[in-house]
Amino acid sequence: MKRIGVLTSGGDAQGMNAAVRAVVRMALDKDVEVYAIYEGYQGMVDGGSKICPIGWNDVGGILHKGGTAIGSARCAEFRERNGRLKAARNLLERDIDAVVIIGGDGSLTGAQLLYQEWPGLVNELLESGQISQEMAEQHPHLTIAGIIGSIDNDMYGSDVTTGSDTALHRIVEATDAISSTAASHQRIFVVEVMGRRCGYLALMGAMAGGADWVFIPENPPDLDNWEEKMCQVMQLGREAGRRDIIVVVAEGAQDRYGKPISSSYIKEVLESRLGEDTRITVLGHVQRGGSPSAFDRNLSTLLGAAAVDHLLAAQPDEKPFVMGIRGNKITRTPLDEALARTRAVAEANAAHDFKQALQLRGSSFTESFNIVRTMVRALPHPPTPGQRRMRIAVMNAGGPAPGMNTAVRTAVRLGTDKGHIMLGISNGFHGLIDGDIREMDWMSVHGWASQGGAEMGTNRYVPKGSDFYAIARSLEAHQVDGLLLIGGWSGYEGVLKMMENRPTFPANNLPIVCVPASINNNLPGAELSIGADTALNNIVNAVDKIKQSAVASRRVFVVEVMGRNCGYLALMSALATGAERVYISEEGIRSSDLIEDVKQLAAGFSKGKRLGLVIRNESANKVYTTAFIRALFEEEGGDLFDVREAILGHLQQGGDPSPFDRILATRLTSHALNHLEKQIEDNDITCTCLGQVGGSLVFTDMEDVPRLFDMEKHRPKKQWWMELRSVARILAKPAPH
Repeated sequence: MKRIGVLTSGGDAQGMNAAVRAVVRMALDKDVEVYAIYEGYQGMVDGGSKICPIGWNDVGGILHKGGTAIGSARCAEFRERNGRLKAARNLLERDIDAVVIIGGDGSLTGAQLLYQEWPGLVNELLESGQISQEMAEQHPHLTIAGIIGSIDNDMYGSDVTTGSDTALHRIVEATDAISSTAASHQRIFVVEVMGRRCGYLALMGAMAGGADWVFIPENPPDLDNWEEKMCQVMQLGREAGRRDIIVVVAEGAQDRYGKPISSSYIKEVLESRLGEDTRITVLGHVQRGGSPSAFDRNLSTLLGAAAVDHLLAAQPDEKPFVMGIRGNKITRTPLDEALARTRAVAEANAAHDFKQALQLRGSSFTESFNIVRTMVRALPHPPTPGQRRMRIAVMNAGGPAPGMNTAVRTAVRLGTDKGHIMLGISNGFHGLIDGDIREMDWMSVHGWASQGGAEMGTNRYVPKGSDFYAIARSLEAHQVDGLLLIGGWSGYEGVLKMMENRPTFPANNLPIVCVPASINNNLPGAELSIGADTALNNIVNAVDKIKQSAVASRRVFVVEVMGRNCGYLALMSALATGAERVYISEEGIRSSDLIEDVKQLAAGFSKGKRLGLVIRNESANKVYTTAFIRALFEEEGGDLFDVREAILGHLQQGGDPSPFDRILATRLTSHALNHLEKQIEDNDITCTCLGQVGGSLVFTDMEDVPRLFDMEKHRPKKQWWMELRSVARILAKPAPH
């Protein structure tokens, strides 16, 4: 294979440009020519200048842009066989028989059809004399790699599709802003979001935004008088003290008989039955627009790179496949299977088999729906007579991580709804030592879903000496049955210390579950920690601005990011921003690295390069500091470029949590609470830490932590994201000569 084509089709989705960039650069790095097919299938049908070579530098500067740089268009002609015949001829004339197609289910359905018809199309072109016998023999098969580009996240084959995370950012930003004005005037807002016949954006937007009600196509209201039930809950919410009420509705929402539930109808019901001022906000195409999130940039980049690898390794007659992600692993699914399973959801919805539709969306979708259904209650279910009311304590520990408040809110509300007594420990282990513990109720965490920081307080203090006697006294005094700790490494270390002191202080013999919350993403038993995604977005947003400044002034910026001895933030932000060089603690820095990097920068600027970006993990090297690297580069750069340093500092820990972190915090805490509840019932005092590993949520015994963890460097011995280092190196290389 010497040539491949790449196109974007259907509705645009943030991250498409990142995917195109990755496809082009990965292919060129492997000596494979790439042709851009402009304006989607329309360009494939039109041919001519719409299908032309695309080079390394042609995809420079597009990583951070929304939309698609190579265009997209609806193409009615491609839906007819004659249109597909023209498309095949145009590809064959350029010796292209492998294509990466980035689009939604409609675009990928077209790809499947083109693949199926290819042998017949080639034969027809041969018989009509439009291609030669040699050309027909050279290209008997069409190889296709699909990347799902859809904000709706409505296609089987990937946990998350390109563009959906950014769309959630837009939704959550809007609902956060609307909540403040709603609270000011005690108004109800009905927020309509996109998604066609899929409720993903509405459901996750409601979960992340702390909405009070949500309508999704897959699970319509189960009562004929749902209007009365909704209004009753809203009224109870007002009586409980809620000033803001947000109702999220998917554009495809319907009742159990298939009748649409529109935002205007919901407004009419609320105003007429509650007599409250109700406003509608239809977010519309703002959900598609703007710069992609860090997650979407990196997801699209990895999918594009993997698509090229799989295309080059594919057998000549291999069926089309779609690239996706499950957990943190890039996967490949046969395209026909992905399309069939996607259609099955639509068919179940059309047949009003909503239970089946919900199941087909997957277990995590169903789980999220059940969590949201509890969280939107005005008040919790009252305790069941005779029920054992467990006393479960919740605390933060370690550095602040955006999403801690979301996790505490989830624990308090889900635990209270189960009839348990939820205890909040203030100020980390200091609060546990001092007995600063109070009972928390349903409304005590109102509004916490969207708040950054840690309302209960947190710090990195690790208990020692006489602290353990005080801790035991506090646990006994408050009759704590189990402890839920949300935090970073110092929190985990404190739990290990409590376990060591169990023989002396029997009060420590209670189950403890640790939920990972650290921007450093360096915790054992977890591939992703709460807060890391927000920190990554903070870095990317800052670097985007820095790059604009650098372009204007012919500058190199050396940007220092947090992470301690873990290079996750540095590497992933480099991947998301297109940095030329990244220095991480795991690899260190050698003088030879710096010399080679200066040479490459000087060579680039001498040929017209306008900006340079280097990202350095704060602990990459004790001697070669950010200031040292800046001074070295400036001295060696001479008149070619200026050099500035930017130490981002604590802005990485600040701000409201991203939708990803809010959703992760909610799901992890729900599982942790269920696990802790079962342990208390079974008198199981095992201490565990919870994390997402691959596509599953896994509990790891804390006794295994020293074996899995580098206790000196404070990071796992095996870090999954280091596998992405090679991709980052390839994409950041200067253009080949």
